[in-house]
Amino acid sequence: MTDRHEGQRVIPFPHGGIVVLVGPSNSGKTTLLRRLVQEGVLLQTEIVSSDDYRTLVGDVEYIDWKGRPREEADILYSDYQLLSNLAFEAMNTVVSMRCRLGKLTVVDATHLQPEYRRKYIDLAAGHDLPCAAWILDLPEQTLLERDTSRDQPRGRQRVKQQFVQFKRSLRGLRDEGFDFTYMLKETESVQFIRKKNPLLAEIGAGVDVIGDIHGCYDEMLELLGQLGYAPDDAGLYRHPGGRTLVSVGDVMSRGPKSLDTLRFWKKHCDAGTARMIDSNHGWKIARYLSGRQVTLSHGDEHIAAELAQLALEAGEEEADALKEELKQFLLSAPSHLVLCREGVRRVVVAHAGIRDEYIGKQSKRIQDFCRYGDTDGMDATGAPVRKEWYVEHESGELIVWGHDPRPFPTVVKNTVNIDQGAVFGGSLTAYRYPEQKFVSVKAYQDYARDPDSPLIRWERGRFSPPNLRKLVEGYSVMTDTYGEISVRGEFVKAAIDAVSHFTIPMEELVYIPPTMSPAPRVSADETCLEHPREAIAYYRSQGVKTMVAEKKHMGSRAVLLLFRDEAAAVPYVGRPTLGTIYTRTGRAFFNKEAGPDVLSRLNSDLHKAGYWARHDTDLLLLDAEIIPWNLKARELIATQYAHVAEAAAMDREQLLGKLREAENAGRDVSGWVQEMEGKLKNARVFREAFQQYCWDTSGLDGIRIAPFHTLAHSGQTFFDRSHLWHMEHGRELAGVSPLFMETEYRTITSEADEADVIRWWEELTEDGHEGIVIKPETFIVRSGKSLIQPAIKIRGRKYLHIIYGIDYLQPDNLARLKLRKTGKKERHALMECALSVESVERFIRKEPLERMHECVLAALSLESDPVDPRL
Repeated sequence: MTDRHEGQRVIPFPHGGIVVLVGPSNSGKTTLLRRLVQEGVLLQTEIVSSDDYRTLVGDVEYIDWKGRPREEADILYSDYQLLSNLAFEAMNTVVSMRCRLGKLTVVDATHLQPEYRRKYIDLAAGHDLPCAAWILDLPEQTLLERDTSRDQPRGRQRVKQQFVQFKRSLRGLRDEGFDFTYMLKETESVQFIRKKNPLLAEIGAGVDVIGDIHGCYDEMLELLGQLGYAPDDAGLYRHPGGRTLVSVGDVMSRGPKSLDTLRFWKKHCDAGTARMIDSNHGWKIARYLSGRQVTLSHGDEHIAAELAQLALEAGEEEADALKEELKQFLLSAPSHLVLCREGVRRVVVAHAGIRDEYIGKQSKRIQDFCRYGDTDGMDATGAPVRKEWYVEHESGELIVWGHDPRPFPTVVKNTVNIDQGAVFGGSLTAYRYPEQKFVSVKAYQDYARDPDSPLIRWERGRFSPPNLRKLVEGYSVMTDTYGEISVRGEFVKAAIDAVSHFTIPMEELVYIPPTMSPAPRVSADETCLEHPREAIAYYRSQGVKTMVAEKKHMGSRAVLLLFRDEAAAVPYVGRPTLGTIYTRTGRAFFNKEAGPDVLSRLNSDLHKAGYWARHDTDLLLLDAEIIPWNLKARELIATQYAHVAEAAAMDREQLLGKLREAENAGRDVSGWVQEMEGKLKNARVFREAFQQYCWDTSGLDGIRIAPFHTLAHSGQTFFDRSHLWHMEHGRELAGVSPLFMETEYRTITSEADEADVIRWWEELTEDGHEGIVIKPETFIVRSGKSLIQPAIKIRGRKYLHIIYGIDYLQPDNLARLKLRKTGKKERHALMECALSVESVERFIRKEPLERMHECVLAALSLESDPVDPRL
């Protein structure tokens, strides 16, 4: 570890760990450290000194008992021993804390006894840090001369005792377990330097982390092309933006072109355009190339075959040279990589994962964990039983890992798995940072041909319930539409409670309808709180040229998951069923008697109309309103609205009567009469408002279902279709079954259309209807990089009596309500929209239940986050 620079001896400090200075008093330990602080090599805070801690604990660094009477000397010596013990106890506590943080600590004490040095070796090892010994070996005469010039001399006898003890301890010091030892006869000519942590790297212009390649070289080149990399004249793949490639390891084995892939990564790492970390297959191949006795299996034998073929084609000399190059390359791969932005750790790349306390450190224990993950023996088939280490991840860094093949990228507790089993016929995935985007290339074939591959095992366990430990303290969902969405543990717990006790089976809970926000601005009209004009202005300000205005039915939001027949449901929900109908909170919409009748009737009508055959689908997923309102809101209407309406009307009629009697008696109460007449009118409008949406039903008679989004058919979602298409498809469904009804709508492309929609809204709402919803023409719209509101609801003056109270239109009340803030509601609407799209996409792709459920649970969690319910 000692280097020479222009003839000068160079000794490096480790970037973290413990450096133990060993030497008797007067050997120059403190003087050397003071010099290194002055030169900027060390920070003063990186030094812990026994003398300083004696002063800190007991106000003195040394108690001199020399020349005292025996009894006094014994007492003073005992005091000094106690002071030293307490000082070392305090000092070691600080050293331990610094080790937890991965800091460098230099311990300035004599350390003449092996047992004292052992404490620091064990302490460093326990925190996965190196421990080095710097031995200051000066002549006895020099030590004695220096002691005479000290402010508090240790005395000739004590110095000689320490020197003898020091020389005796040197015999076995190198075998005590220090990672590095340096013998220093003098320090003036030695250059001391600081080593940078080789595990740290700057993100720079961005990184693209590639999952387990396993010799899928052609797929890797295609993926690089999609990422924007292209070869230069030297054959190096470079990104025009200066981005860096990072491999999670396992670039070789199992696949068809392991040597080509290894050569690629060695070439790019040597050029500084890429980085590759250690991995289980990489470590085994490195040992094989080192001549170690290893059993090549699980695809590692393909590398031996490729090397043998190379020896036949190019000769043994070239093959041996390549073996040596690849051996050194694989052995030098770090256990993990910490990517920083301006010195702040942002992303950690580890092959099989990493514990929080290991980040930025290097040891055999850490290397093994990063290679193999957290395992608990083998199962009956010989495959490792992998423990879910990521549920314990709490630190702020994002951890990107591979090793454990999954059909799709998995985001759990700020960790991202990007091994999608390319060699098993899955996909090769890249994770782009800071964009936090996935890019994947489908494997050209199943190279491994393993009948029990990890992807096949995943498919067998597709309906296994999720591990709630991953979710209960809060988690993130990576969506294509919005990016990463995080939900807090307190709201997740409420959602889990709801799913556990009240909702339909989670296999059928595939989509939570997103909430809608009013327009960001309230109406400029002094008589209205909401008006179409503000919604249209919002969309135009976002660059939307075509909008769709849909009548808003006053019913209850519902999701309909319908299957062609019971057998068709099995691949999607794991059991035979004609489907399910549930509320936006995941509860069954109808009771046990009515639910099967509705499903049976819809299924029969869809068959009779030839819908399943015409659209070549086994399922139909709809977002709809079911009316009348009292089907689901009967208790709410009876206990809240009806009583309030009757009590208000009765009280106000009586008050108005008394006021008129007073007026007839000559009292000047005309102002009060006028006010009460207005309030009585408000009470009657309030009563009419909710009664408009209620009627009696008998069986299926009177029930109407108004679908406004056809979300999916078998193998296909419809988020890429315009809202005009969705409206017309709703019209088709209305012709299929009398239970379905179409939704009236208008298109807005001009000012004339805007005026027409405003007139239509005024007529609808004056007639007692709830209002309209205005949407951009397409389902998902962005303004620049930002997602804009997918829909805005504009409710009528009369209907809002139900929401804001009987007298909300009183000038003072309306003025106060116009101060409302919709920002949180808007954010929730965007996130819930993205989660709903993501969950349906995953459901149609038949992803594991866990993947779909994390979207649904996140949407329910957002619903638990308090937002003004009137918005």
